[in-house]
Amino acid sequence: MKPLLVEQAPDGDGWVHEIKHDGYRTLLAIEPEEVRAFSSSGHDWSNQYRRICNAAGQLYVGSALIDGELVVQDDRGVSDFEGLRGAIAREPHRLVFFAFDLLHLNGEDLRGVRLDERRGLLRELLGMPDPLSPIQFSEAIEGRGPDVFAAAERMGLEGIVSKRASSHYRSGPAKAWAKTKATTIGEFVLIGSKLEGKVPTLLLARETATGLVYAGSAFLAMSDPMREVLRTTCERIKIARPAVEARLSGAWWFRPELRIRVKHLRSEGGMLRHASALGIAP
Repeated sequence: MKPLLVEQAPDGDGWVHEIKHDGYRTLLAIEPEEVRAFSSSGHDWSNQYRRICNAAGQLYVGSALIDGELVVQDDRGVSDFEGLRGAIAREPHRLVFFAFDLLHLNGEDLRGVRLDERRGLLRELLGMPDPLSPIQFSEAIEGRGPDVFAAAERMGLEGIVSKRASSHYRSGPAKAWAKTKATTIGEFVLIGSKLEGKVPTLLLARETATGLVYAGSAFLAMSDPMREVLRTTCERIKIARPAVEARLSGAWWFRPELRIRVKHLRSEGGMLRHASALGIAP
């Protein structure tokens, strides 16, 4: 079940809100003889998530299917997406699974049960909170969605996921779940472009005290007139090699003369995520 992205968190009764943990969506499948962990695309990551699987194997249950998010946290307790891949490879003891839904329990399919009832069973299954456990219950917050989102933004979180308490579990995109992300608009220096499939993306750099540093890519979200200005300008500033270190193949490179306004997820100076190029900065 996938939440739809919305501009404003739902308001009104009947909704509960959770922190949107920034990690890898994961299903834990608990059976009497083994526990396996699956990615959202169906790959078996049990070996990489062995600490999580071992902890799930200690739960007092015959069988269960638990939906959640696999994360690694920074010093503030905030999920750190950029540090996740490295932690999986080198620091698996840092991995934490935030469980937020229960799909099956001891052979019973719970997907037709209300969300609040499923979560009640999940809390009971996980037992008393233990801050040292690699499996944590994702707490829900009642209240006005916009207020909860504003609090999450002040804390530097990625956003929130809002869910109808009465909703049933349905695979795929669902209006009963909504995600609201904390975004910001910044200016970056254009250094290149390439095609992602048939979609053009801009390659961007961030200005630092020591010079330009590659910051990632952004999809074009400009008006047609602005795109034409960008195209003609890029023809004039083409160069053979990148102006900053960026190990990318199949790209066109430009002199770092043009600044681009970019909407992206908030981050502490890391690589751009979910970025859209809005236009040329004045």
